Amino acid sequence: MLLLHCPLLLLLLLLPLGSRPQKFPTRDEELFQMQIRDKAFFHDSSVIPDGAEISSYLFRDTPKRYFFVVEEDNTPLAVTVTPCDAPLEWKLSVQELPEEASGEGSGDPEPLEQQKQQITSEEGTELFSYKGNDVEYFVSSSSPSGLYQLDLLSTEKDTHFKVYATTTPESDQPYPELPYDPRIDVTSLGRTTVTLAWKPSPTASLLKQPIQYCIVINKEHNFKSLCAVEAKLSSDDAFMMAPKPGLDFSPFDFAHFGFPVDNNSGKERGFLKSPKFGRPTPSKPRVDLHKVCIGNKNIFTVSDLKPDTQYYFDMFAVNTNTNMSTAYVGTFARTKEEAKQKTVELKDGKVTDVFIKRKGAKFLRFAPVSSHQKVTFSLHSCLDAVQVQVRRDGKLLLSQSVEGVRQFQLRGKAKAKYLIRLKGSKRGASMLKVLATTRPNKQSFPSLPEDTRIKAFDKLRTCSSVTVAWLGTQERNKFCIYKREVDDSYNEEQKKREQNQCLGPDTRKKSEKVLCKYFHSQNIQKAVTTETIRGLQPGKSYLLDVYVIGHGGHSVKYQSKLVKTRKFC
Repeated sequence: MLLLHCPLLLLLLLLPLGSRPQKFPTRDEELFQMQIRDKAFFHDSSVIPDGAEISSYLFRDTPKRYFFVVEEDNTPLAVTVTPCDAPLEWKLSVQELPEEASGEGSGDPEPLEQQKQQITSEEGTELFSYKGNDVEYFVSSSSPSGLYQLDLLSTEKDTHFKVYATTTPESDQPYPELPYDPRIDVTSLGRTTVTLAWKPSPTASLLKQPIQYCIVINKEHNFKSLCAVEAKLSSDDAFMMAPKPGLDFSPFDFAHFGFPVDNNSGKERGFLKSPKFGRPTPSKPRVDLHKVCIGNKNIFTVSDLKPDTQYYFDMFAVNTNTNMSTAYVGTFARTKEEAKQKTVELKDGKVTDVFIKRKGAKFLRFAPVSSHQKVTFSLHSCLDAVQVQVRRDGKLLLSQSVEGVRQFQLRGKAKAKYLIRLKGSKRGASMLKVLATTRPNKQSFPSLPEDTRIKAFDKLRTCSSVTVAWLGTQERNKFCIYKREVDDSYNEEQKKREQNQCLGPDTRKKSEKVLCKYFHSQNIQKAVTTETIRGLQPGKSYLLDVYVIGHGGHSVKYQSKLVKTRKFC
């Protein structure tokens, strides 16, 4: 096994490079075995335990050395080094043990200086070396006995890493095995969604070990280990409280350096709505990196993405018993573009009909061909209110909600181009009529009073007539009134569905027409007209509509009025 049992090897813990001596296991065998079983003990030790993954920390340009012993020749050996957030240089070497270290000697241990010289006087044999940020392995089916040294160095920045070593690699298998095709497939691509699929880990499908899959999404690059992901997620504060080189620190402080905590790392983390990763740090914004664990499913749809944006996707199989993970081959994909909005060109003085889907938007463009002092935009919203924005050469001039008929007059500018954005209602589709003109007298829409309701006089109701009134304006316009008999079950909800103000008198039956008349008043306070509709049936309900028709022939309908004649007179 890899653990140190003799006093000579325990004293090797006094020899780490570039730092003061670290703590080492007690000589008391019973207490030593207890410490071995406690994985946290090895956070602060130069001993690599057999069959347990350790996490540790490297300061830039400060090498670190770990030791372990293989007691018998022809022993299988596997060593795995996982860089977290920086490339590492690491080397594995072995040297023969002095005869006293084999466990066969007896008597008092040799003096400390003499034991040091015996171990370090000879240069070890290099077995393997690597430089980079990949998860790299050394595997041997038959390793010689000896003292093994693992030297690590980070030349880029302070960083942390993980090491795992075992003399029983065939039976341990702590890392989930990858399928024969470890790639992630993009099976569906949308503007805001990407669907991913992958083949299950044989560790789950064949060995029946508990495996969950964790997906990582970001816009920068793929990750080679889950350790690197956790380091990135906590990079805003992971090294704020790092210890000074050479000083001892408690293994229980490792959570403060961004190392994953065992009892939390297996939990699923939310991604779609309110991602929360690691310790809360309200003082700094989170990195644009998201992780979500989805159990043992092997297909998943990532949603709430931005259109026309490249994303990188990584998949990690996590053994929930050991909390150790293996990375699939990551992939990337660009979401589809938003459907390009077709811009409608407005002609000076001509009414344009516009239809907008529910929650949709339309863009209109007006480019006057001649110089102008003023430009007038008239909008008639046929159904619900719509949001209107007008920009001139990119500068926002107005942003308002428009219901019914509205008119905006803006100061002109030579060779200016106007862009109008119309945003539809959340309740349903929207219909509008839009007029843009540089000629102030060119007005196709009739002027309307602020109140477009029709008032019915209850006391003037008879069995065959009703009397109504409505407001006018100072502008002389033509008003036409229409009636339609409806069932007694006709209600306000049905009336609301028929409130398309853009439907003119030309859509009505001739038999429904009551009369047309011209009306205006210079005194706006007296701009009120009344009309009595006769020839009705007793006890019947009627829907009344008033249309005002402008000089350009465009009509606007007042709010419909439901009335009922008296049944007995």
